[in-house]
Amino acid sequence: MNKRYSYADYLTWADNVRRELYEGFIKLISPAPSSTHQRITRKLIRKIDYFLDNKKCELFFAPSDVRFPKTKNNIDDKQLYTVLQPDLYVVCDLAKIDKRGCLGAPDLIIEIVSAGNSKRDIKDKFKIYEEYGVREYWIVFPNDELVYVYLLDETGKYKEKDIYERGDKIPVNIFNGDLEIDLNEVFE
Repeated sequence: MNKRYSYADYLTWADNVRRELYEGFIKLISPAPSSTHQRITRKLIRKIDYFLDNKKCELFFAPSDVRFPKTKNNIDDKQLYTVLQPDLYVVCDLAKIDKRGCLGAPDLIIEIVSAGNSKRDIKDKFKIYEEYGVREYWIVFPNDELVYVYLLDETGKYKEKDIYERGDKIPVNIFNGDLEIDLNEVFE
């Protein structure tokens, strides 16, 4: 059965199963991430969070709901159909943050690919993040030690900024390059 669910439905599920909603359709989240995934996450959190100390932007990480409304006026829980839990995300408009997570597009999202979620991060989430206006999107490939960086252009489409590998430093574009992430440190 292909029943479409809203965020209001999502809030009623008390079974502790982690899910995301893609335009109202349920996608289960893979089991706990690998130790490699967790190490990379921790290293990125440390770098970004340290940089953000005393700045107006804030870093969040999974599990944390990001709700994507179709319009700014369409924020009723019964009309929200896309709810994702990015691995990491940065929000600079703190009015988007409430007790349930983020309402609207974060400025930066980082997804770390695991064996069970590669299609979801590379294709499905890419389309959603682009559609809803996430300014910068990173896809981290731990096994290959690569990071693909995409930036939203003036037409609202992602353009591949670059592909980075161990040995490279990635400038975080939403901060105009004031923060660089050293991939030697991330992948060690």
